[in-house]
Amino acid sequence: MKSKSRPKSDWWKPALLLAAIAAFLLAAKILHLDERLGVLQGWIKSLGPWGPVVFALIYIVAVVAALPATIFTFLAGVLFGTVVGVVVVNIGATAGACLAFLVGRYFARGAVEKLIAKNKDLRKLDQWTARNGVWVLILVRLAPLLPFNLTNYAFSLTRIGFWPYALCTWLFMIPWIIVYVGGADAVHQGLSQGRIPWGLVGIVGTMILLLAGLTTALRRKTRKLS
Repeated sequence: MKSKSRPKSDWWKPALLLAAIAAFLLAAKILHLDERLGVLQGWIKSLGPWGPVVFALIYIVAVVAALPATIFTFLAGVLFGTVVGVVVVNIGATAGACLAFLVGRYFARGAVEKLIAKNKDLRKLDQWTARNGVWVLILVRLAPLLPFNLTNYAFSLTRIGFWPYALCTWLFMIPWIIVYVGGADAVHQGLSQGRIPWGLVGIVGTMILLLAGLTTALRRKTRKLS
């Protein structure tokens, strides 16, 4: 049975997120935290070609440990810029999500079931996936409907196979990663260089509009639980 009402589009959330990034970086500058960020950036650069690799490994650990990985996504934009940052985060997030999926399915199912039981929305994910298949995974990856690090474990309890999970996770996280990393890079450039990178802002804005359209269409396609 389809739900009579549809949730409103969450297109405004990325804009709010970018405002939060700007506030965070501005506060960091006022509190001189940017100096510590400079030290971190110097350390990453000192690693040479291993810098992005080390950062990706840290990201994987954060995802598997179910820690908030958003801050690392922002940092990737500041440390590496948009292009390299998107690649690094996509690799780290995908590998971490796949590893968490395997841990939940084959090694810690009981613990995951207890964890998911505490969240009513995650408890419904198995039934929702049973009715809609991989479309639910695509929707969840395109729209931050549920906490990313918890959904990785929640999906391990569903009927979705590993390879469809890995492919959809890798591919459909890219738009949001561009928004997060590109947004952080744009704000950082604006604060550090005193100019607005309009080209990058345009890319991020276009991606936000694209995501709004895609998620709205997918929500109409998927059948909600009554």
